[in-house]
Amino acid sequence: MTLKWWAVVVATVSMTLWATGNVVTLAVNGGQLPLLVNLLALTSAGTAVVLAVVAELHERLNDRISALTEFLVARLNEIETRTGDRNTGFVEGYLLSHGQDAAVVPFGRRGRGAAER
Repeated sequence: MTLKWWAVVVATVSMTLWATGNVVTLAVNGGQLPLLVNLLALTSAGTAVVLAVVAELHERLNDRISALTEFLVARLNEIETRTGDRNTGFVEGYLLSHGQDAAVVPFGRRGRGAAER
């Protein structure tokens, strides 16, 4: 069970216990439950309702982000297949037309000692 449904169950049980306790106390004693018990039940039910709403909003936001991610991946794949690598032929042709590769020359020391070598 997800967090949202646990919060709904907690809110329902809290309100049911609050109502049942007050009805039974009213029928037996003609009064109501102590204020602390009533506040505890109502506070737990209210907190559970807020938690359920936040969990639902989080779930919706997560679904929207997942849909947006899937859309972006599909769009980028479409762009990649349509454009391809247009420079591949140019670079290969340029390298073939210049013959052999250039020799690799290491850099010498820089500074005062460079002329002494």
